[in-house]
Amino acid sequence: MTVVDETQGEPSDTRGRVAELLALREQARRGPSDRATEAQHAKGKLTARERIELLVDPGSFKEVEQLRRHRATGFGLEAKKPYTDGVITGWGTVDGRTVFVYAHDFRIFGGALGEAHATKIHKIMDMAISAGAPLVSLNDGAGARIQEGVSALAGYGGIFQRNTRASGVIPQISVMLGPCAGGAAYSPALTDFVFMVRETSQMFITGPDVVKAVTGEEITQNGLGGADVHAETSGVAHFAYDDEETCIAEVRYLIGMLPSNNRENPPTAPSDDPADRRGDVLLDLVPADGNRPYDMHKVIEELVDDGDYLEIHERWARNIICALARLDGSVVGIVANQPQALAGVLDIEASEKAARFVQMCDAFNIPIVTLLDVPGFLPGVDQEHGGIIRHGAKLLYAYCNATVPRISLILRKAYGGAYIVMDSQSIGADLTYAWPTNEIAVMGAEGAANVIFRRQIADAEDPEAMRTRMVKEYKAELMHPYYAAERGLVDDVIDPAETREVLIASLAMLRSKHADLPSRKHGNPPQ
Repeated sequence: MTVVDETQGEPSDTRGRVAELLALREQARRGPSDRATEAQHAKGKLTARERIELLVDPGSFKEVEQLRRHRATGFGLEAKKPYTDGVITGWGTVDGRTVFVYAHDFRIFGGALGEAHATKIHKIMDMAISAGAPLVSLNDGAGARIQEGVSALAGYGGIFQRNTRASGVIPQISVMLGPCAGGAAYSPALTDFVFMVRETSQMFITGPDVVKAVTGEEITQNGLGGADVHAETSGVAHFAYDDEETCIAEVRYLIGMLPSNNRENPPTAPSDDPADRRGDVLLDLVPADGNRPYDMHKVIEELVDDGDYLEIHERWARNIICALARLDGSVVGIVANQPQALAGVLDIEASEKAARFVQMCDAFNIPIVTLLDVPGFLPGVDQEHGGIIRHGAKLLYAYCNATVPRISLILRKAYGGAYIVMDSQSIGADLTYAWPTNEIAVMGAEGAANVIFRRQIADAEDPEAMRTRMVKEYKAELMHPYYAAERGLVDDVIDPAETREVLIASLAMLRSKHADLPSRKHGNPPQ
């Protein structure tokens, strides 16, 4: 029987106290009201707890500071002090591996960040860094809690500082499941991966109303900062999906490809795909004629385990492919030119995309395989004025700075500065292979002949015949498939059908690679 202290109206024995605790926990778990939950569902959105249940293994979530409440006063806040203060924090497991998570609860203050709310996030971020485990943020908040003023803004500063401290130490994944406006958008931008859901998630610094007031432009929230905009145009989002369930399932899949921290290697997975499987289809898949396009995705599918890979930034800068895959069960990062888009040239966006991916792989001990078929950098006034030199240097810096195992494979064209930048042997690739269809040169034979033999062509009775002859001569002298191999710039010319076996054997040899960078506080990469 529960004993009640009549003077206080509270239970005075342990059983009564436990019953009270359970009631408080249930109140916190249930949220503000059924009506608020129904309103969330009516928008096509899950609640914060429903999202966490999808993310972590069943029954594994351990909540931290469930009973936290704000201490703010004024503007009616003292009368409204819900448990959790609008953010759920804790840890669980994904496929048995520890993952920390915080999730905004839009039902409470619209998920807006106040002092107590921020302190909870700071704590779970500190715990993730200390434990060396991935951090996933499930974002669905209305920004800073205006009623708390500058205290809320300071809370964001603490988040940004921890995002930066955790960068390259633990994987950080931001999942955008609702609005994210103003300064709040900078936290996802500092993390390694950003997921978005179409129609329900938006990110922007200034909303449509402000844009209209300042510039006169009228635009919707999705048109300004929706999932498709950030996945295709701005490059802010790495992934975009139609619904929350698919999105969160893909987050789980990505976590399975990443190590828990920078001191570990990515998890391996058993593979039934033979390491020595021949890829005879590659002999016909890639045309020997360098002017004919093909889909590099099909090459990647043929090389990796079971044809399965996860493409990063699939819809942005399509002229380069960045993907995580497995070779003989071990995770690798793949960077590949895409001849189907802009002939596979490097431009500003492709350089930025690949540079960030190479940095991520290097930070988390993921070997890099680079597949080259690049005719050069994209020419044009817009590219030059937009800073192609500066942006291309980002990719060059990322490769030169990477100490993970690096293997490059030249399928066809590898011309000029783009060849050097795409992890050539001269900038530190551990192994460089080429197919018999490779053409490595300063530029294409036609352009080279026009420069070198300009006078002979101009003085010839039949300039076109002379040009054709000089092109053929240049190819024979400087662009035959074994020219680079003869000079030690390619380690071996291989049968395309044996590529998978060669890559797997080479990565196995490089597994124990150890390389140190010079002692320094940090580099100063091009911006």
